[in-house]
Amino acid sequence: MNNAPQPILTEGAPAPAGHYAQAIRAGSALYISGQLPIRPDKAPLADMGFAAQARQAIANMLAILEAAGSSAHDLCRVTAYIVGVENWPEFNRVYADMLGAARPARTVVPVAELHYGYLVEIDAIAALRD
Repeated sequence: MNNAPQPILTEGAPAPAGHYAQAIRAGSALYISGQLPIRPDKAPLADMGFAAQARQAIANMLAILEAAGSSAHDLCRVTAYIVGVENWPEFNRVYADMLGAARPARTVVPVAELHYGYLVEIDAIAALRD
């Protein structure tokens, strides 16, 4: 097995807007960079409400997992940054709906603001199978 870090790139999630990779595979671990609620084609979301933004950010994370040959069941840790603690229950509802039976360790961090005025950003670490 090659343990050198390998970038993961998929058209199923937005291309990085800065000097970083969508994700890095290092050995059997996958480190997914923070995903904002941006469509893969970078077109604006039709609905900019919190639930729609959470769904898009999570969908981006899941697309990157899939590109690495993985799934939500391989997630080990997820960190979500949400604007407004009042959005926590809605985040939890969307997250549970999209991840189903997968229950990785998770931290939700309420923040004052995120880049471009978005309401949610999510990053993750997954264990990949050989």
